[in-house]
Amino acid sequence: MDLNKAMIIGNITRDPEIRTTPNGTQVASFSIATNKVWTDQTGQKQSRAEFHNIVAWRKLAEIIGQYVKKGNKIYIEGRIQTRDWEGQDGTKRYTTEIVADNMIMLGGNNPGGGQSFNQNTAPTPARQNQTNEPVINIDEPANGDPTEDEIRVENIPF
Repeated sequence: MDLNKAMIIGNITRDPEIRTTPNGTQVASFSIATNKVWTDQTGQKQSRAEFHNIVAWRKLAEIIGQYVKKGNKIYIEGRIQTRDWEGQDGTKRYTTEIVADNMIMLGGNNPGGGQSFNQNTAPTPARQNQTNEPVINIDEPANGDPTEDEIRVENIPF
């Protein structure tokens, strides 16, 4: 059995960039910072920020473009993906990102704070958040089968 699942809570480090593929599919890209805090051997408090690249597609990308701004605290759930491409200098380059399936906006300063957004066609009890806020459903194939307008790396405009 294999599992590829990422769940992070952090702050948006830049406003999301919303683009449209040549076939009209929306894609959002942004990054989230998470912080690790610990006490070292001398008793000094230490912290380290980790930056995560996030990509969201279709309706979730549209929602992110409307509601998510730099500084917002959000929860993202998705899968880790590494893609490669050839740079202009001819070298092979790689990037690792989280492809978002679900998002919950956290904190009182967010419009729609506590609101859950996802890529599922039907909410499941496990997807309901603690405040029992409604889940906004996004039209995707329920069985996970690819559709004829499946996104391909070569169609990504960035």
